[in-house]
Amino acid sequence: MLLSNAIFTPPPDMKISDWADEFRELPPEASCEPGHWSTDRAPYQREMMNAICPPSAERIVMMTAAQVGKSEILLNTIGYYIHKEPSPILMMQPTLEMGESFSKDRIATMLRDCTCLHGKVKDPRARDSGNTLLHKTFPGGHITIAGANSPASLASRPIRVLLCDEVDRYPVSAGTEGDPLSLAMKRTQNFWNRKIIIVSTPTHQGISRIEKEYLNSTREEWTLPCPKCGGYNALDWERIIFEGKTEPVMRCEHCGYEGNGYDWKSQSHKGKWLRGNESHVRGFHVNALASPWVSWPEIVRQYDEAYRNGVDMLKVWRNTVLGLPYEETAGTIEIDSMNDHEETYGAELPDEVLLLTAGIDTQDNRLEVEILGHGLNNETWGIEYKILYGDPGDKVLWEKLDEYLSREWHYADGESLKVSCACIDSAGHFTDEVYSFCKDKARRNIFPIIGRGKFGLPSVSRPTMHKRGQVYLFKLGVNTIKGELFTRLNASRGESGYCHFPAEKNRGYDRVYYAGLLSERMIMRRKGGQEYITWEVRDKKIRNEPLDCRVYALGAYKILNPDMSRHVRKKTQTQTQAQKSPAMSKPVKKLMRPRIFRRGITL
Repeated sequence: MLLSNAIFTPPPDMKISDWADEFRELPPEASCEPGHWSTDRAPYQREMMNAICPPSAERIVMMTAAQVGKSEILLNTIGYYIHKEPSPILMMQPTLEMGESFSKDRIATMLRDCTCLHGKVKDPRARDSGNTLLHKTFPGGHITIAGANSPASLASRPIRVLLCDEVDRYPVSAGTEGDPLSLAMKRTQNFWNRKIIIVSTPTHQGISRIEKEYLNSTREEWTLPCPKCGGYNALDWERIIFEGKTEPVMRCEHCGYEGNGYDWKSQSHKGKWLRGNESHVRGFHVNALASPWVSWPEIVRQYDEAYRNGVDMLKVWRNTVLGLPYEETAGTIEIDSMNDHEETYGAELPDEVLLLTAGIDTQDNRLEVEILGHGLNNETWGIEYKILYGDPGDKVLWEKLDEYLSREWHYADGESLKVSCACIDSAGHFTDEVYSFCKDKARRNIFPIIGRGKFGLPSVSRPTMHKRGQVYLFKLGVNTIKGELFTRLNASRGESGYCHFPAEKNRGYDRVYYAGLLSERMIMRRKGGQEYITWEVRDKKIRNEPLDCRVYALGAYKILNPDMSRHVRKKTQTQTQAQKSPAMSKPVKKLMRPRIFRRGITL
C-alpha cells in the first residue's frame, strides 16, 4: 500500500499570527471592524498567538480583560490547525448552550469567510457531511465543541489541541464526573505535541482558576515604551491619573512624563512582553488600557459608574476592564468595631436618606423587620429593627406588619417617606401565609422571596409567577448580597457603600443586633479539587435574623433598582423663605415625599 508523501510532510514554517495576516477574514456579524485581519491593529496579540506554535510549548495561559480580542485569538488558532496542521481539536465553553452559540456565530462564519477553509469542512446540508453544530470533521482531524457543564460532551476522545475558554465560569464539577478542566486535559495525554490553551477573564482572588494558572506561568505583562524617554512601562491602573485632568494620562515610572492614551498607544508597534517568572508555561496578562477598541476616557467613565453603583459593579469592572481578580474583603468583623458606625440622627430619617426598603424574616412566634434607608453612592442608614411577636398563622400578626409597612417616617423638617419596596422570606413553615399577605400587594412592591445560597448567583433573578400563591416570587442570591454587605461594613466613612447605624438604642440596634448581623463569615472550601466560597455561622448560639433581614432589605433595593439621581430632596422656595424669615405670616407649603422612579423589573 502506497502512502501519500503529504502524510510525512512536516508542518509549514508558519506562525499563527502569519496565518491570520494572510488568510483570516473578520465577518460583519461578529466584528466591529469586518474585513481582512491585521495583527498590527493590536500588536500584543502577536506573541500570544505565536507562543502556541513551538513544539516545546504545551500549555499557554491568557488572563485578560474583555474587549482585547481573546476570542479572535482562539478562532485564529482553530483556523490555523484546520488549514495547516490538521489535528483533533476540542473547544470547551462554560456551558453547552454557550458552545452552540460560539459554533454557530463564530466558527461557522469563519469557515464561510476564509477562502482557505472552503471545502475543508463539508456543507452541513450534504449527506454524511460530518458537520454538525457541535462536531465538525475535516481531512486529518475534527473539532468538537463541548460544555463544561455537560459530562456527555466530555466523553472520551483523543484530543491534540484543547482550547478552554472562560475557565473561571466553569462549574466545580461536570455532573458527577469531577473538575471539567482536568477531565478535558486527560484527553490530550496520547499526544506528545499536545496544546492546551487556557483563556479567561478572572473572577475572585484566591479561587480564580485562571489566576492560579497565570501565577504558575511566566507571568508576562504587556509593556509600552515611554513616548519621551523610551523606558518600558506596564499599563497599570494605579498610574492612571484623571482627577483634575481634561483627559486621563499615565505617568512614566522612569522619567515622570504624563501622556494620554493616544500618546502611549501610538507606541504599540514597539511594545513587548516582560516576564515576571521563570516557567515552562507561557502566561500572558493584558488589560483594556492596551486595547485599540476602548479609549482611556471611556475606561475612566466606566470606573466612575461602577464606583457609584457599588461593590458588585466594581468587581465586574476590575475583572472585565483590568483583567484582574477581585479581592474579597468580606470576612470576620468584630462586634466592637460597629460602634464606630453609630451616630445620632436627630430625627427618624437623616437628611441624606432618599428611599426606604424593608426586609422581613419569618419565625415560628414572630416576624423580624428592618427598615433600611438608602442614599447616594450606595450608602445606607439603619432606621429601625423591630420584632413583631405573635403567631404567623394568625391574620392579626400580618395586619400588624401591614400597618408597620404603611407608616410614614419623618425628617427633621417634617417631610416624610414610606417604604418603597419590601422582601419577605417565604421559606419555612409559613409559606402559604406569606403568599397570602403578598398576593394583593405587588403594586406596593411587597414581594415574597426565597434565598439561594449557591456562590456566583446574581443578587436578584427575574420573578416568576408562583401558581399556587398567584404572586410574583423573587430569588435572591444571598451569598452574593452577603459578600457585598460585608465589604460595605468594612468601608470607611465617606467611601461608597458606607453603613450608618443610629446611636439611639430604642431603634433596636444594640449589641444583640450586631452579633446577629455579624453571625456569619465567608470561608473557602474545596470540592473536586477546586475551591469555592461559602458562608458559615460563627457561633450556632447566635441568631442570624438581623443578617437575613439586612440581606432582604438590600435585595428589595436591587429589585426596585431606582435612579437615585432623581431622588434629590428639593425644598420649595416658599419653605426656604420661611426658614429665612420666621415671622412670615404666609403658611409654609408642605412638601410631598419624592416620587419613586423605577428602572428595575416591570411587573
